[in-house]
Amino acid sequence: MSSMSLGLQLGYWSAQPPENFLELAIEAENLGFDSVWTAESWGSDAFSPLAYIAGHTSRIRLGTAVVQLSARTPAATAMAALTIDHLSNGRLTLGLGVSGPQVVEGWYGQPFSKPLARTREYIDIIRQILRREEPVSNPGPHYPLPFSGEGAWGLGKSLRSITHPLRADLPIFMGAEGPKNVALAAEIADGWLPLYYSPFRQEVYAESLGELKPGFEIAQFVMCNISDDLEQALMPVKMMLSFYIGGMGAKKRNFHTELMGRMGFEAEANQIQDLFMEGKRAEAIAAVPDQFADEVSLCGPRDRVKERLQAWEETPVTSLLVAGLDAETMRTMAELVL
Repeated sequence: MSSMSLGLQLGYWSAQPPENFLELAIEAENLGFDSVWTAESWGSDAFSPLAYIAGHTSRIRLGTAVVQLSARTPAATAMAALTIDHLSNGRLTLGLGVSGPQVVEGWYGQPFSKPLARTREYIDIIRQILRREEPVSNPGPHYPLPFSGEGAWGLGKSLRSITHPLRADLPIFMGAEGPKNVALAAEIADGWLPLYYSPFRQEVYAESLGELKPGFEIAQFVMCNISDDLEQALMPVKMMLSFYIGGMGAKKRNFHTELMGRMGFEAEANQIQDLFMEGKRAEAIAAVPDQFADEVSLCGPRDRVKERLQAWEETPVTSLLVAGLDAETMRTMAELVL
């Protein structure tokens, strides 16, 4: 039996709500999956589907991977978290992430500057709210409480949550890619949600993670595609990677492109980005090296996936979050891992 647990990553909705997301979540619970996760980008939100899933399940942990800092004030995020934690009898894990400058400034109309300092402050306010030891205050500069800046009436007062949180120690995870952000997650969070992780290149994150504190969790998103045709199985992975590396960021700052470079594929990452930005989507997908797509996913025939799981067992990763594709893949992964 594996030391790793399994999670189901439902992600964010595309043009329409997926018809089977609730069925997949219920199936995951029945199969012994430890957790189910939702996300948000600039469409559906991460909290609402979890609240719905909470009402139809009883054991499975519910996680956000991730909610975006700039979408809500720290207090609003804490309110949503403590509400769902009560509704689910203490099953929520709050995964937070800074997103990127395109979304933060283009969608939320917030400045992206100082993401690490903002994250530290944001999490500190949430923890104060959850502990409920005293009225919440924060000297700022990013989330000053009470607010006393330009436009203030000067009537703000420190408040304590009316509702007593179910758990003062509700787990907070951080989505993080850059070395400093990963180090911050290891320092102040209860877990880390990497975007890509190669069990064959653990040195990429080793220095940032340092000595992990006891109980620290690493929940890694991994696309699984069981098929006798490896090339065909890798295609959805390459499509996803080309979209993130090519289009989820600006030419001069794309965290996903930079991460691929740190993982040893800098020239290829730049080529993918160039092709994607020129509108050559098919060429961008083809430019994703099979080796890279293969290392960060679990693809191919069943026996090959079983064999490659061994490499994951030798990493600090505690949970594999399987992309919510179909119940058949979930059943196979449950047989192989659990």
